[in-house]
Amino acid sequence: MKKGLKAGLMAMALTASLASVQAMAAGVIKVGVLHSLSGTMAISESTLKDTVLMLIKEQNAKGGLLGKKIEPVVVDPASNWPLFAEKAKELLEKDKVSAIFGCWTSVSRKSVLPVVEHDDGILFYPVQWEGEESSKNVFYTGATPNQQAIPAINYLLSKEGGSVKRFALIGTDYVYPRTTNKILEAYLKSKGIKSSDIMVKYTPFGYSDWQTIVSEVKKFGSQGEKTAVVSTINGDANVPFYKELANQGIKAEDIPVVAFSVGEQELSGMDTKPLVGHLAAWNYFMSDDTRANEKFIKEWHKYIGNDKRVTNDPMEATYIGFHMWVKAVQKAGTTDPDAVRKALIGITVPNLSGGYATMMPNHMITKPVQIGEIQSDGQFSVVWQTRGEVAGDAWSDYLPGSKDLIADWRAPMECGHFNVKTGKCTGEKKK
Repeated sequence: MKKGLKAGLMAMALTASLASVQAMAAGVIKVGVLHSLSGTMAISESTLKDTVLMLIKEQNAKGGLLGKKIEPVVVDPASNWPLFAEKAKELLEKDKVSAIFGCWTSVSRKSVLPVVEHDDGILFYPVQWEGEESSKNVFYTGATPNQQAIPAINYLLSKEGGSVKRFALIGTDYVYPRTTNKILEAYLKSKGIKSSDIMVKYTPFGYSDWQTIVSEVKKFGSQGEKTAVVSTINGDANVPFYKELANQGIKAEDIPVVAFSVGEQELSGMDTKPLVGHLAAWNYFMSDDTRANEKFIKEWHKYIGNDKRVTNDPMEATYIGFHMWVKAVQKAGTTDPDAVRKALIGITVPNLSGGYATMMPNHMITKPVQIGEIQSDGQFSVVWQTRGEVAGDAWSDYLPGSKDLIADWRAPMECGHFNVKTGKCTGEKKK
C-alpha cells in the first residue's frame, strides 16, 4: 500500500509539474526576430533587432499582451538568403512564434515568403522595397516605389530639385534595385527622358572597387545636361561608394545622389563632410521635429545606453508594424494568425513624423514621403515632403504586366493579384 501510495503521489507531483510548465508556456507569446547580425547586411539589420527588443520590453512593462509576457526569439540568418528561410521555418515550426519581425533585402523576404505561406505565419517587413507582390502572410510597413522612388524622381525633375535631365541608376544586383529601376526607367521615359539619358549599373553585395563606375558616372554627367545618381546600393557597399565620390570630387551641386537605402545608420560610419548636399528619400528622418519622435529617440537612447546612436526609417517602420500587431492582437483577443490578419486591415497607429499609418487591404500602409539633404553631422535636413500620407501600391502602374492588378485581402476577394479587366484572381488565391 505504501509503495502504491508513494507511486500515486509521484504521479500526482509529475502531473502538477507538467501542468505548471504548460501554464508557464501558456503565459508567453513568442515573437521571432529575423535580422542579420553578421555579414554584409549587419550594418543595417542589427539595429532593427535592437528596435524589436526595445519595443517588446516596453510592451511587457505595460503588462504584456492579453495578460501574457512577450518573449523574443532572436536568430541570425547572417546575410545568407537561404538561411533566412531555414531560420524562419525554425521560428514557426519549432519555436511556435506568433509573428516574425524581420528581413531587409527583398531576396531575403522572397526566401522567407514560401515558408510563412506554407506554415501560415505572419511576417512584418519593415524596409523600402520594389512592390510587385502581395501575400496574405506578409504585412509590408516599408515604402513601395510610389512612396519613395517615384516621388524622388518627381523632385529631381522639378525646378526645385534641379530640373535633372540625365539619370544614372546605380544599384546592388538583386531583386529590389532591378525591379525598382525597371519601374523608374518606364516612368522616366513616360516623362520624355530618352534611353540614351539613362545609365544603369549593378554591382554585387559588398562591392568595394568603385573607381571605374564612379569615373563613368562623372563622364556621363559631364555631357551638358543636369545629371543625378539614383542609388539603390544596399548594405556596407555604400561606405566605399560615397568615399569614392569624394575622392573624385563629385559634389552635390554637380551630380547629386539621391539614395533609397542610405539613412542615419549608414552615415554614422562615414565622413559626411564631403557628402553634404547629397539626398535620400525616406518616410521618416531622425530630425523630424515631433513629440512622438522626441519620445522615441529618448527611449532608444535609454534602452541602448548610448546617446550617440541614431534612429532611421526602417526603425520607424518596425515601430509602426509592432504597434499595429499589438493593436490587432488586442482587437482579435487572440494570437491566432487568421484572426490577427483580419484584424490588422484598417488598424491605424501614430507614426513618428506627426501623422498616422493605416494598414490597407493590400497589406501596405499609408506613409508620408520626405526628401532629406545630408548635413555635416550625419543627419538630414528635409527639403521636400508630401502634404499628407500616401497609400502604398502593391502593383506598379508603369509595368505592362502589373498596371491592371490590385490586391485586396478582404472577403470575398481575398486576392493579392486581382485583374480588374478580367475580373479574376490571376495568381494562386490564398485561402
